[in-house]
Amino acid sequence: MSKDYYKTLGVDKSASKEDIKKAFRKLAHEHHPDKGGNQEKFKEVSEAYSVLSDDSKRSQYDTYGSAGPTGGGGFNQGAGGFGGFDFSGFNSQNGQGFEFDLGDIFGDFFGGGGNRKTQKKGKDIAVDMELSFHDSVFGVEKSIRLNKISKCKDCAGSGAKKGTSMQTCSVCNGYGKVREAKRSMFGNFMTEVVCSACDGTGQIPKEKCHTCSGKGTTKREDELSVKIPADINDGETIRLSGGGEAIKGGSSGDLYIKIHVKGDHLFNKEGKNLVTELNIKLSEAILGTKVMLKTLDGELELKIPEGTQSAEILRIRGKGVPIDSERRGDLLVKINVKIPHRISRQAKEAIEKLQKEGL
Repeated sequence: MSKDYYKTLGVDKSASKEDIKKAFRKLAHEHHPDKGGNQEKFKEVSEAYSVLSDDSKRSQYDTYGSAGPTGGGGFNQGAGGFGGFDFSGFNSQNGQGFEFDLGDIFGDFFGGGGNRKTQKKGKDIAVDMELSFHDSVFGVEKSIRLNKISKCKDCAGSGAKKGTSMQTCSVCNGYGKVREAKRSMFGNFMTEVVCSACDGTGQIPKEKCHTCSGKGTTKREDELSVKIPADINDGETIRLSGGGEAIKGGSSGDLYIKIHVKGDHLFNKEGKNLVTELNIKLSEAILGTKVMLKTLDGELELKIPEGTQSAEILRIRGKGVPIDSERRGDLLVKINVKIPHRISRQAKEAIEKLQKEGL
């Protein structure tokens, strides 16, 4: 029975090679056994692709169908036939089978990546940093010293001795990758891996750097400057791109800094406002007064109006958390009126007098 390869891939007979390839990629991802798919369905779509992606085979298929020109199973026979689909044909160079560049088709399954350049990256580093409450509100610039793998200072990461040049890697011919044959449950397939001789750079030094022995990296203590933004909270993490460990032929990893903010006994944050409490005497609440108040900007004079109530909030504008380079939130001062446990006889008589007057 003739097989409908166009239907198998879900494309029209007029589909272009690119359309056929896209359809196959989608179905291969869906049915690949390593992804929990159906093995038989995977073989069917692979068989269909092997035919329709080849101009000669597609032409014969369009003329004779999957039975082949003999009508008696010509295309269904052996490694050269369509129905006798054999994954060993991936590596065939004799015209009997077909060859897939699985680094291109199945890069996502096996990590090949085909002709797509994959940028290597060094290891990330995670550290903790403790900040004062003041610095967490206004931001600060801090220095961090890390003992990590960094680019060699003498060769700038090239691995070549100063004054010498680089040359094309003879193993990969400057490509940075080499092809490897791998075996799987479906047979052999080709994939690309980073060239170990040049670490994927495509270049090797004519003479190696004596400091790093051609590695391009050394382990040393580096000092990094980190800008901590204003209004950062406890538990937040800052990412410093390129602050991690270096790797030859790639980019440095990232540095992740977890912030720990020390508590303050005077202030708390509520959004963009700062909150503090102020204890005043009963007489100060009744008559009003002026007091020196501690803020994160230093001391300032605060006027307590006559008849201020306990738990009342006084607002000092522009003394809170920075919003941008020009604006800040407010400082909210919660008033606590302290009632004495004991008072003198004269004070008691004065209060009793006020009580009689209805105050």
